[in-house]
Amino acid sequence: MKIDHIAIQVDDIEESVKYYTDYGASIIYQDKTWAFLQFDNIKLALVTEDEHPYHIAFEVDEVVGKKHRDGSVSKYIEDPSGNKIELIKYE
Repeated sequence: MKIDHIAIQVDDIEESVKYYTDYGASIIYQDKTWAFLQFDNIKLALVTEDEHPYHIAFEVDEVVGKKHRDGSVSKYIEDPSGNKIELIKYE
């Protein structure tokens, strides 16, 4: 299992994408509710509070969960302190 991405909540997706791309991130995906950015060593998801939870995502070999438009499958769980964890598998 490896860390796939970290998701942080932002107030404005477009403004935040510009900020992080100025630091060298490339855009994997962007719409009005979230963006997915690639750095050399990790991906960063920018999410809005009302659309997606902030979380850390681990790539796993198998998971039963929701299928996403990019073909990935994931589910959210919580650690003992209530932090959101996404388990994600790419098809």
